[in-house]
Amino acid sequence: MTAVSYLIGLWIQRVNDKGAEVLKSEGVALSKEARKEKKNAVKKASRRILALGVLAVLSCLLFLKYYNFLGGSLNHLLNLLGVHGNPVPHLGLLVPLGISFYTLQAISYMTDVYREKIRADRNPFRFMLYMSFFPQIIQGPIPRHSDLAHQLYEGHRFDYRNLCFGTQLILFGMIKKLVIADRLAVFVQTVSGGYKSLNGAVFFFAAVLYGFQVYADFSGGMDIARGVAETMGIRLSPNFNQPYFATSVENFWRRWHMTLGAWMKDYVFYPLSLSKAFTKLGRGSRIVFGPNVGKKIPSLLAMFIVFLLVGFWHGSSWKYVAFGLWNSLFIMSGILLQNFYQRTRQKLGIREGSVLLNVFRMIRTFVIVTIGRFFTISGSLMAALSMLKRFLTRFWDFSFLGSGMLVKNGLRTADWIVILCGLILLFTVDVLHEKKIGIRMAIAKRHIAIRWVVYLAAIVLLVLFGLYGQANSASAFIYEQF
Repeated sequence: MTAVSYLIGLWIQRVNDKGAEVLKSEGVALSKEARKEKKNAVKKASRRILALGVLAVLSCLLFLKYYNFLGGSLNHLLNLLGVHGNPVPHLGLLVPLGISFYTLQAISYMTDVYREKIRADRNPFRFMLYMSFFPQIIQGPIPRHSDLAHQLYEGHRFDYRNLCFGTQLILFGMIKKLVIADRLAVFVQTVSGGYKSLNGAVFFFAAVLYGFQVYADFSGGMDIARGVAETMGIRLSPNFNQPYFATSVENFWRRWHMTLGAWMKDYVFYPLSLSKAFTKLGRGSRIVFGPNVGKKIPSLLAMFIVFLLVGFWHGSSWKYVAFGLWNSLFIMSGILLQNFYQRTRQKLGIREGSVLLNVFRMIRTFVIVTIGRFFTISGSLMAALSMLKRFLTRFWDFSFLGSGMLVKNGLRTADWIVILCGLILLFTVDVLHEKKIGIRMAIAKRHIAIRWVVYLAAIVLLVLFGLYGQANSASAFIYEQF
């Protein structure tokens, strides 16, 4: 993928440069229409090369990650139609670590060269460094060439401040992962593995805990990656912005996995919604649905495609597709019903931006997102639907609280106390960040003795309460599989 995107980038750059040279040499001899025609011809040639590069790298991803999934689904469909024998063979494929992340990285690079936002990198070794920078290769964040490449190439001297700030991030990320996320995983795995014998509120409780587990696990991994990079003077893009303070599902996904959301917006949503086909669809929709709804149809369809791809990107299973559709449903309905909500608030005398309204919106968003976790917490789509049915039909069944289930499978009362304290710490840090209070800067301003007390306390907390060993899979991050 590195070789293909490197060569495609050079090819696109060469076509763009040659086109610019022709236009410059011919200068005023060309009419306005002729200049426009030549520019369009260059863009068309560049677009074909870009399409070739995108197709090449996407083919690798689709084959290695989705061949067996799509082949198995096709075999199942053919079996239902009476064709037996599994005509599509199952292959023993190994999926390279981080392939979903560096595929998007390669596509963004080639596209930015095509859009002339950056110039193609002519040094193959520097480009390889950009594509394989180790802290973010496994689970992101997804870097842009314009943000990361120059930092890798310019060279950095040792800086004690970078070492301190980076180490703080690493420690906090490890506490999130080993103290909070891995403890929550014990209970979540118990529920998802034994869902057939459970009922009621236990599923919602497990989904809530799974949401916190994923947040602590993924944001912890991001802290470690960003911290390792920062010790070397490299600033990686932040990937989270206090998502559980979001007031809508759309706002939640702007705050969660921010680099993936930004990638989808720049390379899928805008190209689709601004395309000629979608513009034509918008004009037709205004005639059929009226100006207010019709003008939103192209954006809604583009949004639907984006979240379908986000779900599919997360894994080769129908449960992830359902996860994407669930989120797109509430985002699209929120956009469509925006005027209705506004009129309802005016009738009820509810002031926009009031504290109670924002709290209500945060709770509503949290519940919607949590129910969506049913699709990712389960082993399959059918398991997720079964859990959802058992939750809805027997919601008030809280028998699991008195069954001793909370302290089975390795978790003790002390572990739940650690989890609670860890979540309070996580919430406190998020509140401070939401208020734009820089915790690391505040620590840096303290006396050296106080700073080292904080550092040693974090290390002791990690050593005493972190879960280690093969039984806990302490090294496995959830987003590695994506």
